[in-house]
Amino acid sequence: MATLTYDLGQVPLREVNSALHAPDLNGEFVIENPAGAHNVAVGVDADVTITVLGHVGYYAAGMNQRAEVTIVGNAGTGVAENMMSGRVWVKGNASQSAGATANGGLLVIDGNAAARCGISMKGVDIVVGGDVGHMSAFMAQAGRMVVRGNAGDALGDSIYEARIYLRGDAKSLGADCVAKQMRPEHHQELGNLLAAAGFGNDDTNAYTRYGSARNLYHFHVDNAASY
Repeated sequence: MATLTYDLGQVPLREVNSALHAPDLNGEFVIENPAGAHNVAVGVDADVTITVLGHVGYYAAGMNQRAEVTIVGNAGTGVAENMMSGRVWVKGNASQSAGATANGGLLVIDGNAAARCGISMKGVDIVVGGDVGHMSAFMAQAGRMVVRGNAGDALGDSIYEARIYLRGDAKSLGADCVAKQMRPEHHQELGNLLAAAGFGNDDTNAYTRYGSARNLYHFHVDNAASY
């Protein structure tokens, strides 16, 4: 099947997104000249491949299901927000709240991600090639986050059962987030995630695993200052 190309310089975004929501959608799609538009390729629920050639604004590929979306550029706030499945790959940098509340699938960011990457993640896998900003993985409930660079303040604040793998240093850890032992199953899990994101040559021994100390699961007055 031939690749279908949409030029956002000529076709309204609403028309493009509507086409990507068509019943029984299949094939490969290219979106040209996004020019920082918001909500590009949101809510796609089909086994399709979408390539966006350029920078996008807020919430690109939000609510994605099954689709493989590649953004050849930078992404604004909330890329892949609430993604359920599929893969979203940002070839540049991402602004704040990348992968927020996402339930599944794989989000790869080749460059850096700003503040609150993976906030309230609920099962998604996120691999960041560079650094992440402050409050990343805040209230992360499930899933895995891999950071090949450094992390800002309050990494993993109020984390639940998500796992963080960090190769660099965290400026500080958030409430209830602690370093944990890297057991063989974690090395294998991390190696698989790195390979899926194109970083398979990384040595998993260079990473530290972080997770919940489980002290804040239930309110206790002695811990009141930590909430």
